[in-house]
Parts: sequence; structure tokens; C-alpha cells
Amino acid sequence: MAHSHAMPSPVALPGVSKIVAVGSGKGGVGKTTVAVNLAIALSRLGQRVGLIDADIYGPNVPLMMGSTQQPRVDADNQIEPNLTHGIKTISIGYISPGDKPLVMRGPMLHQIIRQFLQQVQWGELDYLIVDLPPGTGDVVISLVQTVPLTGAVVVSTPSDVSLQDARKALEMFGQVNVEVLGIVENMSHFTCPHCHQEIDIFSKGGAERTAQQFGIPFLGAIELVPAIREGGDRGLPVALAGPKSPQAAEFYAIAQKLMERAEAAAAANKDVLEIS
Repeated sequence: MAHSHAMPSPVALPGVSKIVAVGSGKGGVGKTTVAVNLAIALSRLGQRVGLIDADIYGPNVPLMMGSTQQPRVDADNQIEPNLTHGIKTISIGYISPGDKPLVMRGPMLHQIIRQFLQQVQWGELDYLIVDLPPGTGDVVISLVQTVPLTGAVVVSTPSDVSLQDARKALEMFGQVNVEVLGIVENMSHFTCPHCHQEIDIFSKGGAERTAQQFGIPFLGAIELVPAIREGGDRGLPVALAGPKSPQAAEFYAIAQKLMERAEAAAAANKDVLEIS
């Protein structure tokens, strides 16, 4: 490890047990919808959850969580995260609200990600979910340089284009040594409300095949249901309806699988640390 000084080594956040990034190769696959509903499902399953909106250019978490309040900063310059639906949340959208796009260069981006991790009073958390911007790159590198990630979840739709981009995301996580805990297929199929036939708008099942090809767990498929989008638009994500709601049930099933995978990964990481 002679060259290790070039890369800042990640430092664990005190009190935060597992950090899971949610990413996708491209935009428009409902990654934030999945991140937000998973965070709520984990929280309702008894976990203490934090959520970082790491999409600096197009932060959608404030809208989906239905919160616009500016976070308080205490005397020690620590940011108090917003508490919404029982989840501690931070987003650039809370700090510079409105439709003005932020123009930022790499170093500023890195600074913000570091602040969101290290300068926010997360307290004790079982899960810190990080909603990544679409695509690959800068933010992920900032993340892995700052904190040890438990792993990542990749979201894709079943369409060929989305799957191609999901594969790029899988390769990118591989390059930075982040374990992919699983793939979620979003907008999987649509059930016609009139005839109750299942319609595969984007050709269902593609993400599951991709997961098999890469030897990565498939966490589940989320139906294309208008209620899921409407919930996000109203700031009341569908997972708030609980595990018995037909629209939310799959998010809870995915959260359950994710917990098993994340706990296994965290245990394996701990063994490695203790050996070395």
C-alpha cells in the first residue's frame, strides 16, 4: 500500500451502522422513488434510518418527502437533518430551494457530499441511505473516499437501454470495490385497471436476467402503478401505507431482502477488518 497517501481513506461515521447507496446508470428509472420508499419501509420495519439526497443538480427528495424546511445549524456548525416521516433527511434542495439549478465544479461537489456525511448530526442509525445522482462517477468516488459503504442497490427499468446503463453502474461499483447488494426492477409491468391483464410496457424481467448474469441478488420488481408516482408527487410516498397495502407490499419485501444482504455484508466487512 505504498501509494495509499494519494487516496483519502474512508472513516466510519460514529453511530451509523450501515451505509447503502442507491444508484442507476441513467435518469428516469425512478431511483429516488425506490430510495425514498425503501427508507420508509426500513423505518417501519423498526430500523433507524437516515436519507442523504446526493443528487446535487436535481434533488427530488424534498418533493417526495414533502418537506421544504431549512435545516438548523448548531453552534458547532453541525447541521440538524430534517425529520420527515420518521426519517432524518438532508438535501441540497432544503438549503437552496427553488428551481435554480446549481452550477458546481468537482471540488465543490466533493465538499457538499463530505459535509452531508460528516457535518450532519445523524446520531444513531441502522441505515443511512444515499440517493445517488443518475449515471456514474464523481459522487460515488467522493462517497467511497469519505465513508466505508456497506454496499449499493442498482435500480433499472426492464428496457434494454436502462439495463445497458444498469450494467455500467454495476461495473462502476465493481471498480471502486463496492458490493452490489442487489438489483431492483422498477416500472416492471402494468396491470390494466379495466381488464386486469398484465401489460409489459418495458418488457418485464430484464433486470432479473441481468442480476443472474452478474451473479447479483435480484431484490424484486415494482409494478408500474400510478399511485406510486402520485404519492411521491404529493410528498406522501406509498410505503407510508404499510406492508399490507398492495402498492407498498413489494417495497417492504425488497427492504426485508436488503436488510438480510446488508447485514451479511456488514458482518463480512467486520471480519475483514478484524483479521487485518
